[in-house]
Amino acid sequence: MSHTADRQPTRVRWKVMAALFALSFVTIVDRVSISAAKNDMAAELGIADMTFGAVFGAFALGYAIFMVPSGRLADRWGARRFLALIVAMWSLFTLQTGLVSAVGVLIAVRFLFGAAEAGAYPAAARAIYGWLPARERGLALGLLNTGSRLGAAIGLALMSASVASLGWRASFFLLAVAGFAWASWWLVWFRDDPRAKRGVSPAELELIGGADKARPLGKREGNWRELVSLQTGLILAQYFASNFTFFICFSWLLPFLRSHYGLAAREAGLYASVPLYCGALATWTSGLAVDALYRRGRPDLSRRLPAMAGFALAAVTLGAATQATTAAAFIGCFALTTFGVDFTLSPSWSVCSDAGGRRTGTLSAAMNTLGSMGSFASSVAFPWLLGLTGGASAYFFLAAALDVAAVFAWWRIRPAGSGGS
Repeated sequence: MSHTADRQPTRVRWKVMAALFALSFVTIVDRVSISAAKNDMAAELGIADMTFGAVFGAFALGYAIFMVPSGRLADRWGARRFLALIVAMWSLFTLQTGLVSAVGVLIAVRFLFGAAEAGAYPAAARAIYGWLPARERGLALGLLNTGSRLGAAIGLALMSASVASLGWRASFFLLAVAGFAWASWWLVWFRDDPRAKRGVSPAELELIGGADKARPLGKREGNWRELVSLQTGLILAQYFASNFTFFICFSWLLPFLRSHYGLAAREAGLYASVPLYCGALATWTSGLAVDALYRRGRPDLSRRLPAMAGFALAAVTLGAATQATTAAAFIGCFALTTFGVDFTLSPSWSVCSDAGGRRTGTLSAAMNTLGSMGSFASSVAFPWLLGLTGGASAYFFLAAALDVAAVFAWWRIRPAGSGGS
C-alpha cells in the first residue's frame, strides 16, 4: 500500500455496515414470514386466532428470555463467531417451521427461533461500536434498522406471493437456505478487530479510533451490574413502548386488514408493507438527524430530540387511526405512526453505545429485552382487546398512552459518554 493510500481513510467499515444491513434484512424476513403464512397455516393445522396469538407470543418470549445472555456472549466472544452461530441456528428453526404438523410443536419451534434470533441486534450493535466512530454511529444504527424495516416490507409482500404460489412449507425452506448462506460468508469474511482485517488503511484505523474497542470482554469485565441506573431504566422503558406500538406490523396487521376490511391476501400484503417502508425511511432519516446534531456539538440533544419528536408523532397518529373508516385511511395514519416510532430507533441504539461502551452488546440486549416484552404484550393484547371491546381502538389508545410516557422518559434521559470519538 502506498504512503498516499495510507493517509486516505478506506471505507471497509461501511462494507461491514453493508453486511450487517443484509443480516438485518434476512433476520426480519424470517421473522415476519409467519404473519404472511398465518391464514394458510391456521387453516391446515386448525389453529384459532387466540392460539395463534400464542404462536406469535412464543417468538417474543424466547427472544426476551435469551436477549441479555446473548448480548453478554456477543461482548465476550465477539460478533464474528457469535453471529455466524446464531444465524445458522435460527435458519435451522426456520426450516423446522416448514415441517411442523401440530400447534404444540409450532409454538416450541417459534420459541426456539426467538431464542436464537435474540442476539442478532446486540451483536450487530457491538460490531458497529468496534468498527465505527461515534459521529457515524447514528447513521450506521439507523441503517441497521432500515434493513429490518425493508426486510419486513418486502418480506410480507414476497412471502404472501410465495405462499400463494409455492405453499407455506416450501417458502420457509427457501428462507432457511438464505440464512445458512449468510452465516457461512460472515464467518469467513468478518474480523472483530479492524486491525486484523485486510484492506483497512492506517487512516481508517485512526478514524475508527480506540484500538481496544473491538476486543471482546473477558469474564471478569462482563459485569452487567455496572450498567444499572435510573438512566438505564428509562432507556429500557421507552423501548417497551416503541415495540408495543410497532410489533403489530410483524403480527396482527396483515390478518387484521384481511378480516376487518375484507382485503384479498395479495392486496393486504401490499397495504401492510406501506408502514414498513415508512419505517425504513424513518430509521435512515433519523440516523442522519442524530449524526447532524452530534457534529454540531449537541451530543445529548442528538439522542433526545429525535426520540421525543418520534414518540409524539406516533401518539397523535394512533389516535387518528381509530377514526379511519377505510383501509387506505387506516394505513395512511398507521404509516405515520410507524414513521414516528421508528424515528426513535437510531437514538435508542446510539444511546446504548454511548452508555455501554465495550458492554454495548449487554446494554442493547437489556433494552431489546424490554422491547421484546413490549412485543409479547402487543401480540396477546391486540386479540384480547379486540375480543373484549369488539374493535381495535382500545389497543391503539393504549399504545398512544405508552408513547406519551416515552416522551417524558426521553425528557429525563441524559446520554453518558456521547462525546467519544
